[in-house]
Amino acid sequence: MPLVIGGELHEEPAASEAHERARKIRPEYTHGELVRVAGARHQAEAEFIQNLLLEEGIPSIFRRSIGFDVPDFLAAGWRDVLVPESGARAAREVLSEAQVAPPLPPRQPPRLGGLVVWIGVGLLIGAALLWLALGSPR
Repeated sequence: MPLVIGGELHEEPAASEAHERARKIRPEYTHGELVRVAGARHQAEAEFIQNLLLEEGIPSIFRRSIGFDVPDFLAAGWRDVLVPESGARAAREVLSEAQVAPPLPPRQPPRLGGLVVWIGVGLLIGAALLWLALGSPR
C-alpha cells in the first residue's frame, strides 16, 4: 500500500491577488486587537514592511498616522503598520532581523490650549509696547 496519494496533486491557482495573499497568512497570528509594530515615512515604505511581514505569515495593515490625513499628498505622509496582538512579537522579531528600525511616531500637532496661551502672550506684549509708545497718562 503506498504512503502517498497517487497521481498529481494539483493546487488551484489563486482567483485574485487578495486570495494569494490570504494563503500566506498563518492562522495563529490572526487573533486579538490591532497593535502598532512599526511606522513608515510614506506608503511605499509601509508596503515594503507589510510584505516583509506577509512572507513570514503575519497579516498586517497600514493606515495614515494621526494628523497626517492629507488627501492632496496621496502616497506621502506617515503610516502606522498594525498587526493582530498574537502576531506582534513575531512581527517585531522579523523587523529586527531585517534591520528595519521603526521610526519614531510623528510629532502631534500643537493643541488648541497651547495656541490660545501663545495668542494671549502676544496680546499682552503688544499692549505693553503700545502703552510704552504712547506714554503713560499723567
